[in-house]
Amino acid sequence: MQWNWQHADWPNFSYDAESMAPLEQRFLQSSGEVIGAVRHFSEDDSSQLRIELLSDEAVKTSEIEGEFLDRASVQASLRRQFGLNTDNRPVRPQERGIAEMMANVYKNWFGPLHQGELFHWHSMLMAGNRYVETIGSYRRHDDPMQIVSGRLDKPTIHFEAPPSRQVAPEMVLFVDWFNQSRPGGRATLPALTRAAIGHLYFETIHPFEDGNGRIGRALAEKSLAQNIGQPSLISLAFTIERDRKAYYSELERHQRKLDIAGWIIYFSETILEAQQATIDRIAFFLQKARFYDRFRGRLNERQEKVIARIFREGIAGFKGGLSAENYISITATSRATATRDLQQLVEMGALTRTGERRHTRYALQLPK
Repeated sequence: MQWNWQHADWPNFSYDAESMAPLEQRFLQSSGEVIGAVRHFSEDDSSQLRIELLSDEAVKTSEIEGEFLDRASVQASLRRQFGLNTDNRPVRPQERGIAEMMANVYKNWFGPLHQGELFHWHSMLMAGNRYVETIGSYRRHDDPMQIVSGRLDKPTIHFEAPPSRQVAPEMVLFVDWFNQSRPGGRATLPALTRAAIGHLYFETIHPFEDGNGRIGRALAEKSLAQNIGQPSLISLAFTIERDRKAYYSELERHQRKLDIAGWIIYFSETILEAQQATIDRIAFFLQKARFYDRFRGRLNERQEKVIARIFREGIAGFKGGLSAENYISITATSRATATRDLQQLVEMGALTRTGERRHTRYALQLPK
């Protein structure tokens, strides 16, 4: 089995640049929509939107790697990173680490990439990790760096990265490519093309013992931000996590060859989907702000708790809709009180009701 990095022409990837033009144009148009939408927010609302989007990305980029974090703790850590008020909830090292990295990427998007920045990100991610031998530096072990699945005695090898002795020189070339392909560089590339190549290129070298996927997605964020001239706030990990099987499948398929036209199309379409997810979530955040403006001072403590819980579920809301049983569980109240509270919420126009008896479900009635 020959991997892409073993080809004589590595790392000269080939693709059809002309076919990318319509996708690149769509990306720039959608970027304008995101920038325009955010400009309508007050400073406080902009800060809260940034925290919500970055925390979702932090949680999802970790979930892709099988690590499940507490969103509230990640948000608390992000608020500290941006100098905002927060509670004193305890935050685990891994939640603090991913929050620090996301904030660092957001704040330092414009600067050229350097190896010290990558080492800094890795040190943040690996905070509290007792199983990784080399933290804050490239891997050094002699064992092959492989992505495997299946039985221990008969594993399936999905990919094998360059040996550790080749990582440092490979990363010198990668960092130079990243900086020269940015706007104003000697070999500038369009936004989607650059992000797609950069992500595959980095993931192929796989320079760290652990954390390569999260750092690779952070690099895609930095790349896109540089091309549009400001942080993208794109929901990339959020989108990838919804179909991570396809993500890993495309990575595996294109780590065997240098013709990556299919990968660039796949990753570009994923970015465009992520952009639309960001636009939808900005609209949802605006609806949430208008909802609270409308009902401020009109909800009792139980109702406020349930409404906040529904909003935490995001755009999709409660799976199957909010039921009376959900309400009772969240508020620890009686059925009679729950029924009365829900009826009140429907009458004031905060919730809509569908179904009858035990099939009755409630949903937020959001402003257009």
